Amino acid sequence: MIKKEYPEEGELVVGTVAKVQNFGAFISLDEYPNREGFIHIAEIATGWVKRIRNHIKEKQKVVCKVMHVDRAKDHVDLSLKRVNEHQRRDKIQEWKNTQKSEKLMGMLAKQIGKNIEQCYQDFGNEIIKKYGLLYTAFEESAYDPDFLTNEGFKGDWIDGFAKIAKDSISAPFVEIRGQLIVNSWLPDGITHIRDALLIAEQSEFEDVGIKVKYVGAPQYMITVKAPDYKIAEDEMKKAVERIKESIKTHHGECEFHRKLEE
Repeated sequence: MIKKEYPEEGELVVGTVAKVQNFGAFISLDEYPNREGFIHIAEIATGWVKRIRNHIKEKQKVVCKVMHVDRAKDHVDLSLKRVNEHQRRDKIQEWKNTQKSEKLMGMLAKQIGKNIEQCYQDFGNEIIKKYGLLYTAFEESAYDPDFLTNEGFKGDWIDGFAKIAKDSISAPFVEIRGQLIVNSWLPDGITHIRDALLIAEQSEFEDVGIKVKYVGAPQYMITVKAPDYKIAEDEMKKAVERIKESIKTHHGECEFHRKLEE
């Protein structure tokens, strides 16, 4: 696998706190072997930092933003305060996925009788170039064994790649939720509401699950489970539209509020 010697300015990096001093902290860069970065106390947290150890400690895993790189001096300036919680979670997950994909590549190399460097040269680097992360290909192959073949990749390694992916990675799924307020002013309105909600739970995709749960009239909770957020949001929109169209024909209305995940 081709690895850069230094991170780029603006990049988010995962590191382990090696040493904390009154003026800042030294960080061992986990993705760049033998490289170290430094967080000045002014970049530890927003506002005045009275005691730096209240914010950062030795051996702690952190996600930092690269502010400046001086290759001549072998110096990397980092910031902790410029990384929000969402960025931190995403970067940690990406780092974990990269570590896992490297282990899976080692398993594949052993299985097909090559060393891991050969595997990267033969197909790994091409996968990374196309998808950004090797883990993406493992994840997609776990979901669809023919993914790499359909994407134009060839070789006697593909079957082994797909099998390892299937055995080692759970197909990704996400859940999103929303609140429904459904009313019908007909005498048998409750029947029409029930029928509309049943229609909402129907999806054209086998890997999409839609469930509507009664909360307390006229409130209901709708949950969509799908392979990714884009599909989930699209299916949520379609489900709500089905309810609105159905209940409208029975002198009713539907109001929808997206419930954001905590």
